[in-house]
Amino acid sequence: MQIHDLPYPDPGLPDARSGPRFLLWLGRNQLGGQLKSLCWGLLHFLSVASLPYGVGFAVQAVVDGSGSRLALAGGLILLLGAALALGDTMLHRTAVTNWITAAARVQQLLARRTAALGAALTRRVAAGEVVAVSTGDVEKIGWFVEALSRFAAAALTVVVVCVGLVLYQPALGIVVAVGMPVLALAVLPLLPRATRRADQQREKAGRATELASDTVAGLRVLRGIGGEELFLDRYRRASQEVRTAAVRSARMWSLISAVQVLLPGLLLIAVVWYGIELARQGRITVGELVTVYSAVMILNYPLRHFEEIAMAYSFSRPSAQRAARVLSLERVTEPGGLRAAEAPAGDLYDPVTGLLAPAGRLTAVVCGDPDLAGRLADRLGGHPTDADPGTRSASASDSASASASDSASDSASDSASDSASASASASDSASASASASASASDSASASASASASGNGSGSGSDSDSDSGSGRNPDKAATPVTALPSVLLGGVPLDELPLDTARTAVLVQDKDPVLLSGTLAELLDVPSSGSVRPEEALAAAQCADVLDALSQASLDADPMNARITERGRSLSGGQRQRLALARSLVTDPEALVLDEPTSAVDSHTEARIAEGLRALRSGRTTVVLTSSPLLLDRADRVVLVHEGTVAAVGEHRELVLTEPRYRAVVTRETDEEAASAALSRNAGTSLRDEPGIGDAGIEELTEIEETA
Repeated sequence: MQIHDLPYPDPGLPDARSGPRFLLWLGRNQLGGQLKSLCWGLLHFLSVASLPYGVGFAVQAVVDGSGSRLALAGGLILLLGAALALGDTMLHRTAVTNWITAAARVQQLLARRTAALGAALTRRVAAGEVVAVSTGDVEKIGWFVEALSRFAAAALTVVVVCVGLVLYQPALGIVVAVGMPVLALAVLPLLPRATRRADQQREKAGRATELASDTVAGLRVLRGIGGEELFLDRYRRASQEVRTAAVRSARMWSLISAVQVLLPGLLLIAVVWYGIELARQGRITVGELVTVYSAVMILNYPLRHFEEIAMAYSFSRPSAQRAARVLSLERVTEPGGLRAAEAPAGDLYDPVTGLLAPAGRLTAVVCGDPDLAGRLADRLGGHPTDADPGTRSASASDSASASASDSASDSASDSASDSASASASASDSASASASASASASDSASASASASASGNGSGSGSDSDSDSGSGRNPDKAATPVTALPSVLLGGVPLDELPLDTARTAVLVQDKDPVLLSGTLAELLDVPSSGSVRPEEALAAAQCADVLDALSQASLDADPMNARITERGRSLSGGQRQRLALARSLVTDPEALVLDEPTSAVDSHTEARIAEGLRALRSGRTTVVLTSSPLLLDRADRVVLVHEGTVAAVGEHRELVLTEPRYRAVVTRETDEEAASAALSRNAGTSLRDEPGIGDAGIEELTEIEETA
């Protein structure tokens, strides 16, 4: 594989059982390039090692006064110089090719795995770790692959030279042959400690990278809660820990380098001293002494590659371990599915919670726990989940101890995964294969809602989803690993091919990500073609957003205006509305929206509710929200409490009859609930009074709700 042939048509199936196994698999797949590099390396190193023989031959010719042998020695040195130049050039070319192609293979593997996992990736691996693997770790892995062939050529050269010296001058050759293995193996006792220190440095550097990534992603939240200094102090401490670990690691490698200089020097002194004694005795000639001396000097060059391969392995092994960890993550279901690639239609039903979203209707879902709402949205979209929706799943953001840390970590996790709001566009997939860094997560997330977890069976119509009967609420507190799949039209989503499931059900998370590009490119997503971008923008109330983009652009057409990375130049409400328009353009069979108007003012929210209801008429839409404006315009409202459907009805009905619903929607405290109960009792008494009746009570209720 040459650089101009990249990317690989198929990067292969990696052995991700451990870091060393992954490196071994990568080396086997680079075997052709490794052999080329080995051959050119042998030519280069053997040419270097043969130069002392030419120099010694020339010296002896001068001593003997032989012009013909001197000319022959000169020709031999010229030939060796040409071979050295050719070998060095081609060795560098093939080694760099091995480095780049190995790094590209790893990046393609990471991009493919990220795209397959989708939004579930950052719930199982910290977003900062994904960034670290796809940037610095890829370079370390490529370094080891590139250094491997050069080390093999250097090792073979040392063996050949030692054998040649024994045959050329046995007396000195034996000394060199005995000393060279000692030089090569002398640093082995130091390598475990150096490797441990390098591992510690990489671990601390990875943590610092994760912290920096989380801090940058959650900067807006940190400013809002005044947590900037807290996170800056944490990063300063993490940075100092990385510096200390790097210094400790450098000390070990400097000691190894010193040994690599000291021991060859001692060997050279021993060879020269013994050689002079042999020359004085007449057992060897001056030319032979110069040849052996020069050979020992030259052998320091290939010996340096022993140190390099040790350093490359110590740095690449933890990097390969991190890459193998990401590559070993598997989907709960196979992307190929068990059914034909035909998108089903009908009711959307979740057997875990008992939630039923009738086909063609706007269903609003109220959850008291925002985390539960997010996991429920993922389940409805077919994303694999590792725990029951009633149980808080472990994630990287949950491990933070302070509230500021929690906020920033959640923001980082969301920013890496929440671009699931827009189906996998061709540009997103291309960016994933081009770079496995931050764009890898964007590309994977932009693939929209993906396959489901578990193997479910049964029909939504056969369960009493309205009442949620037959489910034990305590069961939600126990994590499970095999949950039944969400059903669309009675068909389990995890039995559908991945592309079909993503087309059928689309999820927009609560904090969707906008990819950089023009507005036209943002809205150029796979869709049914029934909804034009202009209609989607109008329904999402994006008129002011279009005006802002037009003012900031040289082009009068707002569709050609460029959106910065993640839409940072726009406000939170503007980004949210553009993301909603993108989801509406897609026009899926079932659309799941998680808090689509949380950053929008109430007047705009009311208009969005009307536009959403009108544009999605006849299509299945699920909105997870606690906004009364959206709830009041829904055809059906479902209250999910502790992982189970607790009540179903209309907004106005549930506000009056369901205390748990009223507490979530109105943020009602216990004291306010008691006061409301007294008011309702008073209302009952007033209804019995002459001249008031039901009409008067309804008027008073409307006044109270307005207040």
